[in-house]
Amino acid sequence: MPAIDLETLIREFITLFVVIDPIGTLPVFYFAVAGVPEKLHWRLAVRGVLVAAIVLMAFLVLGQVVLEAIGLRLGSFQIAGGLILFVFAMQMIFGEAKAEREIEAAEKDHMSGAVFPLAMPSIASPGAMLAIVILTDNNRNSIPDQAVTAGLLVVVLLITLLLLLLASRLKRVIGNTGANVISQVMGMILATVAVDAVLSGLEVVGVLNLAGAG
Repeated sequence: MPAIDLETLIREFITLFVVIDPIGTLPVFYFAVAGVPEKLHWRLAVRGVLVAAIVLMAFLVLGQVVLEAIGLRLGSFQIAGGLILFVFAMQMIFGEAKAEREIEAAEKDHMSGAVFPLAMPSIASPGAMLAIVILTDNNRNSIPDQAVTAGLLVVVLLITLLLLLLASRLKRVIGNTGANVISQVMGMILATVAVDAVLSGLEVVGVLNLAGAG
């Protein structure tokens, strides 16, 4: 049986929810479906989430293997990943809105919007790819534990799909501004996750001993 406790489950779920940012993806979806017949909106949403799922699952299965194959330590990757996640969080808090940043150069040729910018880099963002590799550390997590993380990823992606399918109704409730405000709040949470990833990486490489800090 997986050894992941409830606290870890909640932590991983929040991490995945923040880095994938389903609510912040809504403005990107609104752009992607502009000019697309309304009857095709659900197909674009399904295709976008499916492509993102394939990309993220590939990182879950092969990400650390590739790192180790080229001789990189996971601790070093955790530190680098944490720093990048922190920069990503700062962009969410202080930078341009997610939609403005990711859809600027996109083309609106019906289903092409499902891949770019919806699937990548909106759902399967660089931050999400890094987080997946860090959460599924092969040296600390068993296969069943990693399967639980994969299940949490699927849950977050299903939530994302549900929000996209309800996008028209949600737009009337929160609008683009509301989605961007929520995205900034998530940026604060992600910044905390990023700092923790750096501390964990420093512990893995032997610079810190957090277990004995208390």
